[in-house]
Amino acid sequence: MAGSTLKDKVALVGGGEKNLGGLLSRTFAESGTNVVVHYHTAENAAEKTVKAIEEAGGQAIAVQGDLTKVADVQRLFDTAVDTYGGVDIAVNTTGMVLRKPILETTEEEYDRMFGINAKAGYFFIKEAGRRLNDDGRIISLGTSLLAAFTDGYSTYAGGKAPLEHFTRAAAKEFADRRISVNVVAPGPMDTPFFYPQETPERVEFHKSQAMGDQLTRIEDIVPVIEFLATDGWWFTGQTLFPNGGYTTR
Repeated sequence: MAGSTLKDKVALVGGGEKNLGGLLSRTFAESGTNVVVHYHTAENAAEKTVKAIEEAGGQAIAVQGDLTKVADVQRLFDTAVDTYGGVDIAVNTTGMVLRKPILETTEEEYDRMFGINAKAGYFFIKEAGRRLNDDGRIISLGTSLLAAFTDGYSTYAGGKAPLEHFTRAAAKEFADRRISVNVVAPGPMDTPFFYPQETPERVEFHKSQAMGDQLTRIEDIVPVIEFLATDGWWFTGQTLFPNGGYTTR
């Protein structure tokens, strides 16, 4: 089976410095993967993640970049290839959440949300398809709100929705090189990004919609991404919803 091990592979993790991306970077490294830890502004977190990987015997570098700028995306992949000779796995965990009614959303907020959630995702996939080794894996982080009928998240879920279409097109276009392309769409995650958007009452409601009355944890999502990067290589062009039953489609 192709790509059934992470050992001696090279993984580039967009937003790989903290939260889900940080855990994913460390987990990849524990499996023998060389890791490129991308960060935008959280330099200290990136340095801590790289240090933790190196202290555990792994190899990692931190690379700063604004993924809404195509030149920064290109430089990120260039640095990965220059450092490790190639890239096998590219995971984009970046994104931005905004809960706001349509009638109150400004043009600036719209442009920012679609820049981070759609434009950055598109050019990350494009550059990964251009630079990945054959038998590579491209994984983008979506949201289970893609399968929800709800209010407030028009620019967040709307900005993430194009990832599905980018992914389907890329899966077909990169298939001759056996590069799989997928979206992982978690339920609301128990991270610092989630809570500022919700009231305590809504947090409890979100919990009530999943098994065990709980939010999705980053520890629930990392194994799904690991699977797609290894034994799950036959999945491509898909959106997976690991969310404990929060939504389904």
